[in-house]
Amino acid sequence: DDDIFSSVFCENSDKLVNVHLFALAAKYYSLSNLGVCTPLEDVLEALKGDSEGAKGIKPDEFMNNKKSHEVQVMSELVDSIANYCGIKQVIDIGSGKGYLSSFLSMQYNLKVYGIDSSSSNTNGAHERNRKLKKHWRAYQSRGKESLKSQSLEKANNRPVENEVNCKTISEELLNNANSLQNQGQVIIQDLVPSCSFREMATLETNTETEADLVSETQSHETQLSEEVLAILSVLPADAVEDFSSSHDNCGELCEEEKVQRRVTSPKTKARKSSESNLYFPLTSCITAETELTDIITDLEDCMMVGLHTCGDLAANTLRIFTAKPEIKAVCSVGCCYHLLSEQFENQEECHDQVWGFPMCQYLKDEGWCCGRNARMSACLALERVAVGQMLPTESLFYRAVLQVIIEEIYGVTKSDRHVGKTFSKSSSFIDYVRRSLKKLELDDSKLPDSCIMDYYEKYKHRMNELEAFNMLKVVLAPCIEVLILLDRLCYLKEQENIAWSGLVKLFDPVKSPRCYAVIALKNQSC
Repeated sequence: DDDIFSSVFCENSDKLVNVHLFALAAKYYSLSNLGVCTPLEDVLEALKGDSEGAKGIKPDEFMNNKKSHEVQVMSELVDSIANYCGIKQVIDIGSGKGYLSSFLSMQYNLKVYGIDSSSSNTNGAHERNRKLKKHWRAYQSRGKESLKSQSLEKANNRPVENEVNCKTISEELLNNANSLQNQGQVIIQDLVPSCSFREMATLETNTETEADLVSETQSHETQLSEEVLAILSVLPADAVEDFSSSHDNCGELCEEEKVQRRVTSPKTKARKSSESNLYFPLTSCITAETELTDIITDLEDCMMVGLHTCGDLAANTLRIFTAKPEIKAVCSVGCCYHLLSEQFENQEECHDQVWGFPMCQYLKDEGWCCGRNARMSACLALERVAVGQMLPTESLFYRAVLQVIIEEIYGVTKSDRHVGKTFSKSSSFIDYVRRSLKKLELDDSKLPDSCIMDYYEKYKHRMNELEAFNMLKVVLAPCIEVLILLDRLCYLKEQENIAWSGLVKLFDPVKSPRCYAVIALKNQSC
């Protein structure tokens, strides 16, 4: 294979001479073709996960499509891993606004600590979580009304033929409801009016016994109970309104029920106190040397997760996982490869620094270096381009010409400042240049409009050339991402306390280009 691809570049000049073969080589060495990934379905099956996921509220009701897709897929996997490892505590590194954290706590009843270095993100997560609980209550209320309307509709569509049997069934249901109440569970009677069970009183034959009828009713009640609890079970205690205390039925309570509720109430409050605040947003900067016990006082056996952890944070997540015995599993999806620190990018010796790349001993021994341009290319989204979501050629062209201007006019070749999203705010190329110069703290008064436009006219005929160059970078992007991800996987394979580790494609790459998760589980004895 190496011999086949050797003719991609000229032997003497190293210039690209065969674009078609270049594209084939890039595809050949992409992660999807190398056969090193473990299918998500196989992982869930091995963990005995439910491929259909938990029943409950879908995240697309309060997230955009991309985030909803990511959170729903990843949370199901995290819950499966947590169940397999027998743990209930999750640490979400780089949690941001808490989308994944809050969903894990509410949908799967996991105790989640979301840690982010930005206090504004943490404060936003607190506020968002407060609003989210109100959303869950509203959804819960809608679910209750929906169940009522469905039951009434069924009742109205069936004739009432035996009111005596209906009364018997209602009494049976009331007894069952009291039994449920004694166990501190939701009272189904409060959710569905008794008339909805009249359909169960319809006898198919005159010889059907009362025992058969009661048995059928209890089966229907169980089914209905499961439908109700499917909605309610996703909520933490402090997010659930206790239907058993509904004001509608207060006047109908017998003395025995009132006494029972007075006994149950302290237990319910205690349970709510212990289970409330299942999601804790915290502000802290995570490094490879971070001591989690300094941040989380009740740290117990747990797993670490990270949804699009930026730059070195993904690498540090894996290092903390391997070093801390309390952390039994990790599921990390990295992003922002261009922000990774590289050990061999600069010639300066920094023996004490912990680098984001490389992580594994093999690449360290080889002295491997990607460089910023290659890491920038790794962030591009080939799958999106393949379905017609083209690169922003004009904004890239503006940026390229701007760099020529600041080098030739101002003599600046490197700056710690960034232009940012100036293009979307600019009305023209002249406006773009002047806005950018102000951001870079360069004096734009020495640069007349005519000079700016001269640069534009000088290079505009090369815009197609720039587009072709960027398309080649897009084609190469998966190969560079492979190198970074395999480096992380090899690092885990080098550790003696890891029972299993792998790369898993979690997301649709069109919806979420950074779609690969690095997953590992420790030996049970560790």
